[in-house]
Parts: sequence; C-alpha cells; structure tokens
Amino acid sequence: MTAAQNRNGRWPVLLGIVIGIYAVAAWLLVMKLPVKDGNRDWFASLIPGGWMAWTFPTAMFFLTIFLLLALMAVWEYARPGGNPRVGILRFETTRGDRLFVSLLGSAFINLAWLGLVGTGQWWALALSLVYAIGVFKLV
Repeated sequence: MTAAQNRNGRWPVLLGIVIGIYAVAAWLLVMKLPVKDGNRDWFASLIPGGWMAWTFPTAMFFLTIFLLLALMAVWEYARPGGNPRVGILRFETTRGDRLFVSLLGSAFINLAWLGLVGTGQWWALALSLVYAIGVFKLV
C-alpha cells in the first residue's frame, strides 16, 4: 500500500474527529451559559470579570476559525499541494491563501457593517459567505 492510498483511507476519520471536537466544544459552551428566568442568556459573559468579553457569539467566532483551519489541514492531508492557481489577482494562490483572503475580507465586511448599519450581523455574515465563495472561485 502506497502512502497516498494509506492517506486517502484515513482522512474521513480525521474529518470526523475535527467535526466531533467542534461539536463537543460548542455543546460545552452552551452548557456553560448562565440561565436567567428559565432561558439561557446567550450574551452573558462566560468568564465573569475576565479581561475580555467572552460571550457565546465571541467564543463561537474563534471556535469556527479554528474549525476552518483544522478542516483546511485535513483537506491538505487528503489532497496535498494546495491546488495553486492564478486567478483574477494575476498571481498564484493556494487554498490556504484563499482562506486567509476570505477571512480577512469577511472581518472587514463585518466591521464595515457594524459601523455603517449597526447590529443585525446576520446579513453581514451572508455577505461574507458570498464573498468567501467568490474568493475561492475567482482568486
């Protein structure tokens, strides 16, 4: 059995482990949320008196970035090489480059939305997903 055949047999297990860790971490965060009047307080601080406002959405944001990086690592393990190509920017980019550009652009989209429109970040999230799909297709 070659190394490539062995690698292709293991990546679904790695994918399941990564997604399982994400699901368990998200569940633990939900269980840590304080309950107020019988309902979970989704925006309460997870670490009272901490140096940062670690609310559930903040923790899920960072956990999701970790998930994306871990999924990219599994993808690279399954299909090494990063699939370099030249897109509309006219220089060679890999999958990791495109992930970085989409995360950076999404951060700016969400900050601009927050500054110009205010709350209601769900539309900014939708716009960020469309932007990320465009980056992976065109860049």
